[in-house]
This record gives sequence, C-alpha cells and structure tokens, in this order.
Amino acid sequence: MNPLKNKITLQEQEEILTVCIKKELPLSSALSQRGLTYDALRYRDYSDSVPQLEKNETLDEKQKLSASIPAVSFFSGAGGLDIGFEYAGFNNLVSIESNEVFCNTLKRNNSSKIVIGSPDYSGDIRNHNEIAELLRNIIGKGKPFEGVFHGGPPCQPFSIASNQRFSKASDNFKRQGFEDEEKGELLFDYLWYIKTFQPKVFLIENVAGITGCDTDGKIQSALCELSRLGYNILPPKIVNAAHYGVPQKRLRWLIIGSRAEKQIDFPAPNHDVTACYATFSRPLNGVENHLTREHSAESIARYMQLTYGSRDKLGRVDRLNPYLPAKTVIAGGTKGGGRSHLHPYSPRTVSVRECARLQTFPDSYVFTGSTARQFTQVGNAVPPLLAYKIAMQIRQAM
Repeated sequence: MNPLKNKITLQEQEEILTVCIKKELPLSSALSQRGLTYDALRYRDYSDSVPQLEKNETLDEKQKLSASIPAVSFFSGAGGLDIGFEYAGFNNLVSIESNEVFCNTLKRNNSSKIVIGSPDYSGDIRNHNEIAELLRNIIGKGKPFEGVFHGGPPCQPFSIASNQRFSKASDNFKRQGFEDEEKGELLFDYLWYIKTFQPKVFLIENVAGITGCDTDGKIQSALCELSRLGYNILPPKIVNAAHYGVPQKRLRWLIIGSRAEKQIDFPAPNHDVTACYATFSRPLNGVENHLTREHSAESIARYMQLTYGSRDKLGRVDRLNPYLPAKTVIAGGTKGGGRSHLHPYSPRTVSVRECARLQTFPDSYVFTGSTARQFTQVGNAVPPLLAYKIAMQIRQAM
C-alpha cells in the first residue's frame, strides 16, 4: 500500500489536472517535470487503514518438488498449468501451443522446454496425425501413458465476459459455444488425444460458462466414452479460485479423470476467499513487466472520483476493492490486450506484473511480446497456485 503521506495533496493534484486539460498537455510530462509518477496521485476517497488480513500464499515462497511424474501440457498458453504442475513435482515433457507469442514466453522462461509450436510446428491440435506422431517421438509409442495430460481448451466461445466486450447488436455478443468454427470443437480434439494415448490421469479446465453451451449433452457423451476405457471421472466441478488462495474471483470448470487405484478428489476450498490487499502491498522494485499506462488528465480526473469497487463507465474499468478478491483478470480479444482494472490506491490501471500477481504467477516468470499481448497471456492463464493445488491432489493419488 502506498501511504497517504507519499501522495500529493488533492489540491495539488487538481491544479495539475486542470492545467493539463486546459492547455491540452500530456499528464505524463507534467508529472515527470515535478519528479512524480502516477503512483503519487490519489483517489478522493482514500483510506490509510491497514486491514487485519493474513499474508497471501504465493508460489514464490514454495520449493519445487522433484520432477518425478511425467506430464504433457495441451493449450499451454503462457504456462499457468505448466507452472503449477512443475511446482508439484511433475516433469512437463512437452508443451503444445499454437500461438507464437505464447511459445516465446514458454521458451523465455525455460530454454530447455520442448514446445510443439512456432516456429518449428503449427501447434494446432486439430492436426491429429502430425501432433500425435510428434508426441509419440517424445513420450513413447506405448500406451497407456503412465503420466498426466493437462489442458484448458480456449474458452472464448463459452465465455460470457469475452463476448460481452461487443455491443449487443454485434453477432459476437452471443456466445458461439461449440458452433465457433475456429475453437468450438477443440475440447473434443483434446479428448481424442486422451483416448489415443490413455494417460493415467487427465485434467480438463475451462470457464464456468461452458455448461450453458452444452445443450445437446455432447460433453457428457464424450466422457461416457472415456469411462468405457476404464476412467473414473469425477463429476464436473465449478470452483472459485479465490477459495484456493488466489486473490481474484475466477470461476473455473474442472474435470479430472483417472485410472489410478486411489480416488482423486478436488482440493478442499478454504473457508474464506482471498482478498487482494496483500498483492498490492508487495514491493515492485526490480520486477519485469511492470510498465504502467500513461493516462490522460481527463481520465485521471474521472478515476479519482471512484470509491472501492465502483466503475468508470466511460472507460469500463473498475477500481479494485483491496478487502475483497480482485475482479477477474480479463484476457481481451486477439486484436487488443486485456482490460485491466484500476489499482485500489492509485488512480491508474494495474500493470501486467500486478495482474500476474493477481493470477499468482511467480515474480521470476517473464512475459514476452507487446504489453497488449502480455495482458492477453496473463488473462488467458489458469492461476498457477490453483493448478498447483490440483496437481498436488493428483500427485498424492499417483
């Protein structure tokens, strides 16, 4: 938290904003001339009280377990599931990802990581024969595979938030679900690999909204096929990541299937949700991906009027309430970055690193590409801490 004593006064702030607006000057330059940053600005409604909250759980403070169980990562994205499983002692033999920027991030953080994706391969799992042959060369031709498959097929066709970025008059406003030509059937492509290689355990992750799109029971029918192959499949479960130590409200739909002798259960949720206060109390010295946006004076003049949890309707951004979990970090579309929220103590949008902390990525994990693409990677990811807790349950059973 940035104490009020480190902020400029409301009077000085309003004088700066007034001059910038009248003379059409960039606020960033006016602040720089005074030796100030956007974090020296304040909201009109500002509390210096310190809540009595426990320190948040982070992967930064956990020791990675020895990599003793093989795993394959599908739809790897920026690596949210990969990180959680790696910390829980899984050896991710290969990551499969079609997006070039995401592949760059995976390799940037682990130069020895094997990635089926750009620039050498398409990484498109719809190409069954190509991807399956590459997989056989890495994990072996025998089946069943005595390891884990984990993956979260792209969720945009099923996401309410993703589609409501558009106006109600737009065809994109309605969720396309399984009718989405590009991504709607990727879940079933993933299930094809599970049937083909028969991993000992598999995990499927998606947005909670997928259940509303399965009007024909296609998912249940596909899961019945896997049951006939000997899998014990837990009923799909919708969890809120905020009940698992993640300082963010994020609803996820999960399925675990297993051929393990011991029953695999979902991790038990915490009694209380995790507030985001501690996330914004941590120092940011020396971390990467912490480039803050240079807002205009007009935007700051609006933002500074907001109370905790309220929304600036023009910019469609919300001031986070530090006493609650953050609102869901949003990935945004392919032509723009995620719509980040407003910092609880400084009237500016949060940075990629701050979003990554809300998602529980370790501070050492670096995102590549433009800032817009970095937001997309963070917003698309499974919170690594949630992945870790699921992976620990799987590890105990295996």
